[in-house]
Amino acid sequence: MATSAVSTSTKCQPAMKTTSEGAWQGDDPLHFALPLLILQICLVVVLTRSLAFLLKPLRQPRVIAEIIGGILLGPSALGRNSKFLNSVFPKQSLTVLDTVANIGLLFFLFLVGLELDLRSIRRTGSKALAIAAAGISLPFVLGIGTSFVLRSTVIKGARQGPLLIFMGVALSITAFPVLARILAELKLLTTDLGRLAMSAAAVNDVAAWILLALAIALSGSGSPLVSLWVLLTATAFIVFLAIAVRPILGWMVRKSPEGEPVREVYICTTLVIVLAAGFVTDTIGIHALFGAFVVGIMVPKDGPFAGVLIEKVEDLVSSLFLPLYFVSSGLKTNVASISGAKSWGLLVLVITNACVGKIFGTIIVSLLTRVPKREAVALGFLMNTKGLVELIVLNIGKDRKVLNDEAFAILVLMALFTTFITTPIVMAVYKPARPVAPYKHHTIERATETDSELRVMACFHTSRNIPTLINLIESSRGTSRRRLTVYTMHLVELSERSSAISMVHRARRNGLPFWNRNGKAAASGGGEMVEVAFEAYHQLSSVSVRPMTAISDLSTIHDDIITCALDKRVQLVILPFHKMLQLDGSFESIGHAYHVVNQKVLHHAPCSVAILVDRGFGGAAQVSAKDVEYSICVLFFGGCDDREALAYASRMAEHPGISLTVTRFITNNSLNIPLVSEDNTADQMAIEACKAKAEEGNIKYQELVVDDHADVAVAIRDMGKGINLFLVGQSPPVSEPLLERQDCPELGPVGGFLASREFTATASVLVVQCYNPEKDTYSKRYTVEGEASVVPATMDQDIEAQLD
Repeated sequence: MATSAVSTSTKCQPAMKTTSEGAWQGDDPLHFALPLLILQICLVVVLTRSLAFLLKPLRQPRVIAEIIGGILLGPSALGRNSKFLNSVFPKQSLTVLDTVANIGLLFFLFLVGLELDLRSIRRTGSKALAIAAAGISLPFVLGIGTSFVLRSTVIKGARQGPLLIFMGVALSITAFPVLARILAELKLLTTDLGRLAMSAAAVNDVAAWILLALAIALSGSGSPLVSLWVLLTATAFIVFLAIAVRPILGWMVRKSPEGEPVREVYICTTLVIVLAAGFVTDTIGIHALFGAFVVGIMVPKDGPFAGVLIEKVEDLVSSLFLPLYFVSSGLKTNVASISGAKSWGLLVLVITNACVGKIFGTIIVSLLTRVPKREAVALGFLMNTKGLVELIVLNIGKDRKVLNDEAFAILVLMALFTTFITTPIVMAVYKPARPVAPYKHHTIERATETDSELRVMACFHTSRNIPTLINLIESSRGTSRRRLTVYTMHLVELSERSSAISMVHRARRNGLPFWNRNGKAAASGGGEMVEVAFEAYHQLSSVSVRPMTAISDLSTIHDDIITCALDKRVQLVILPFHKMLQLDGSFESIGHAYHVVNQKVLHHAPCSVAILVDRGFGGAAQVSAKDVEYSICVLFFGGCDDREALAYASRMAEHPGISLTVTRFITNNSLNIPLVSEDNTADQMAIEACKAKAEEGNIKYQELVVDDHADVAVAIRDMGKGINLFLVGQSPPVSEPLLERQDCPELGPVGGFLASREFTATASVLVVQCYNPEKDTYSKRYTVEGEASVVPATMDQDIEAQLD
């Protein structure tokens, strides 16, 4: 007995203490829970982010990098080294790791529930419902057939009922959040195909959770009667949440109006409710994740409350805790367990059944509902996207002893393969047709000459730009006989954060290229404040303002700007300067990536482009039409850019509250400084037209003779007093810059000086670049069939290299 006791004690490993006393005291940090967990988190985050960076050129979602990272850290790769595995992921630490990972997963599923709006699912059209039903039923049937094969080969002795459900769910799932990011990456989110895919995936997601709950209830070790009690109790708990908890959440939402901060006690109460619901569902016998998911669905989506909850929770959960779940799955995945022709044959069978069921089922129903062939094929592959929910299903199945190591590894590789092929295949088979409408007037000057409608697209990053944009739009409306249409585009970076999906929903309702056609701003969501501001201006003026949202990665968001400008046939795109005004009057960059965006638009634009250096044009609030009283100055040196700036300023001068001064710089003939354009004829015609208007309206024309560039700088400084807005061409024929160091070449020599510290006036600046047909690659990128060719990447690479 003594020997047995000693033997047992040697096999039992003592529980890990939480913290060490330090290496100087002789303690190894890897033998204590907290420092070991910190090391594990750091290793996981570095590895998964590095893999995501490497896979970014392939346009793969981050979930692929996280799954691969988990597999690499497990027994399939690095874990094959027992010293590494026992040091970094020892068995006694896995309980802590799994607990933290599941806490992160619990709150992540709460975020997923927050983003699923049951009202939008109820409004899903019959076509999306039919596609979702086909995308669930056929793969589910094939999953049942596959379960019989697995049970007779690699999972002998497994209970048939739970295995049927788990395999059916595993093959029929569509990853809703992953699909949204793939669609956004491919610029398909706001197309008909993207809307159809997202609607079908949302229905699929809810159905998958219901089936998973059924599978968990059936996989318990008790009798069928116990499983029935589990399902009935879970249903009763959901009813209780709807009757008792949802009113409390609704009360907190009503107490959190738009524009006011959400009280901390409301956030804390909601998070406690999430944890309590997880505890109850775990007690019932259904995974704790279901409680969190259902509470997320119960939270009303009106107002800012849901958005604030997402902002509070998502960064910590998505960045640090959620990747641990992929590692936890990777530590259970041993690819080496798939050995021999039989095992690899089963892997091929599972992948084939998953693809055949999902892809062909979707394609057949899509064709029956009159979806075009290419869109039907693309939709089939999009609906075959797997993700986190797939891993949750597989992990629960393994924990419940429904799946063994070999079957688990086979299904993980199936999920990885089907998601990996989605992006490249969709890019290969589907290129959306973009019929380009006749586009005659690419410049303001040409539109002004023909008295045609002026179309402007004004882009902005934050709400700080809105008052200036509205005041600029009001100043540009001209006379009523020449209509002004303005497309305001909110530029939003698409990140891996969960709230990006909420922004995606807004883009689908009001974004590129679909705006709210009824002219009514949506009533909910923090982002709608932007739409309300422009809607209010639209109601009070004769200007047609159409708010839009472009959500994309910053490396490709210029494509959204340019293609939208092409579709809407605008004459001018106004871009925000990549630096924001500070309280001391200086400018601070908001990021190098925004600088690159402006450069790319300037190089590819199908129309004229202006960069707005905002120093608070018109003040911090919108100015009513009757109170507009601005002084605007055009600095004219010559050249097509200056003529375009003059044409825009002449349009602004038609407003009764605008006082325009046109200053033409002329060089002293004794100096060899070419301040005058070589295109003297066109410049002279523009100046003569300006002089004629000056005799009739509120335009003042003056000429300044200067000896050198220092005189130019001094003259501009003197004119800064009393001017609200300067308009200047990007590339006037000035042989030398006005500053020794020019860090913003896109502003040109004069615009760069006006935006520098050396120019101390408070005037805003609009730097105009005239349309250049030679740079307009986008107007030529579509063939007769409407298929896009690839814009040369070397231009964009040269831009980035130049800025670096």
